[in-house]
Amino acid sequence: MHKFNVFGTLMSVHRHQNEWLLFVESGTGMRRRVYDVVIPAELHSEQLCSYLDDIFHEQASQHNPTVTRI
Repeated sequence: MHKFNVFGTLMSVHRHQNEWLLFVESGTGMRRRVYDVVIPAELHSEQLCSYLDDIFHEQASQHNPTVTRI
């Protein structure tokens, strides 16, 4: 599992049956699957941060200007 701060939103990416699954994490340990974002299966884990930055760049703000791995 890989965790990221995506412009202020805590998200995680899991590898399952040769594909990447994206989730929004809550502060209570629950997570919600994000179905409308498809992460290419051939993407390497080192590329996830950059990919999420590209997909969600419209959510960038002065207080949360980047995507960071947690």
